Amino acid sequence: MKTASRLFSKEIFSWCLYDFANSSYSAIIATVIFPVYYVNVIVGNDAGIGDLWWGRAISLSMAFVALSSPFLGGIADYGGTRKRFLIGYSMVAILSVVLMSALEAGMVFVGFLLIVAANIGFEGGLVFYNSYLPVIAQRSHQGRVSAWGFGLGYIGSFTALILSLPLVKSDQLSLVWPLVGIIFFLFALPAFVNLPSDNKTTLNGKGFVKAAMYNASRLFGSLRELLRERELRRFLISYFIYEDGTNTVIVFSSIFAAATLNFTNSELIYLFMTVQVTAFAGSMIMAKPIDVWGPKKVIAISLVLWSAVAIVSYFVTAKSEFFVVATTAGLGLGTVQAASRAFFAGFIPQGRESEYFGVYSMIGKTSAILGPLIFGMTSAYFKSQRPAIVSISLFFIIGFILLMRVKPPVKG
Repeated sequence: MKTASRLFSKEIFSWCLYDFANSSYSAIIATVIFPVYYVNVIVGNDAGIGDLWWGRAISLSMAFVALSSPFLGGIADYGGTRKRFLIGYSMVAILSVVLMSALEAGMVFVGFLLIVAANIGFEGGLVFYNSYLPVIAQRSHQGRVSAWGFGLGYIGSFTALILSLPLVKSDQLSLVWPLVGIIFFLFALPAFVNLPSDNKTTLNGKGFVKAAMYNASRLFGSLRELLRERELRRFLISYFIYEDGTNTVIVFSSIFAAATLNFTNSELIYLFMTVQVTAFAGSMIMAKPIDVWGPKKVIAISLVLWSAVAIVSYFVTAKSEFFVVATTAGLGLGTVQAASRAFFAGFIPQGRESEYFGVYSMIGKTSAILGPLIFGMTSAYFKSQRPAIVSISLFFIIGFILLMRVKPPVKG
């Protein structure tokens, strides 16, 4: 397996640039613009029907990725097909997004299928994208390279929103979706070309069966290793809990801003762009400390910050105050994600990157269940989102406590 010996290389730059590319999808399709369009225009949100269809699409796509990632990751390692999976998943996302331009009001099921396909392509591609980190960067530099990727991702989100804003204001949403597809494809091309190539072997039908059987044994072996390796098990439990809190904040921050603080759609876009700036700043500022201090310490600092943000949000009453809180939260967003990825990468045996990151991805995808449920139940019980946002701080506090018990892997 080829490993980069230099901190700066075209492989590392191309890998980071892929984060710029797919962040156009994350910002516009998954978070800010398309969800509102699908829920209110394509479906119509009478009695929450639009929310129901959107929830079904996201849940189905996330479940598929969570269940398939460990198996496909193992096949990618065994068959040497990591890049083919990365390109294949990415193109599914890109083509699905472009086809969204044909959607019209009432095309509920077609839109549902396109959302499912696009989100599977996006989330599935991340599994193989993440697995390149320990291949292209030495362990001593993985923290800063991981942070650079997230940093460029926030620039990508900001850029896509800036380019889309005139189209949104002029109500030309059918042009926004192809724009996302073009950005995704163009900036993903360097990764498709420059990342380490697949093995020059072709798996025929028999080979796929052999790979699947081999992967099954590797998967169960990985699970047994997770149970035996105390520190890795402790970290993944901690990660599962605090990542649940992180996912919940991401999902409900715009809803909280709109419902509780009366943000308009334009204000939400500007708010999200502002958060991208601070998230980028946080990623860059903490890139080197992840390696110097160690990712565990950086994660701990981020969790303290996010706990404070969740608690302070309870008392916010003005839009300007929430802008300050949201931008502060952004400082820890990219940092905790980059540090977590680097921390996990330190536990991975060489040659099993896709397999292990498949498990990592599965945990990350399935960690968005309990938090939203608690948020919704708390909000309904108190008839207010304020106690609900405070309840999320428990995920960060518990995750912090569990993280403190994890001994970091020895650097190689």
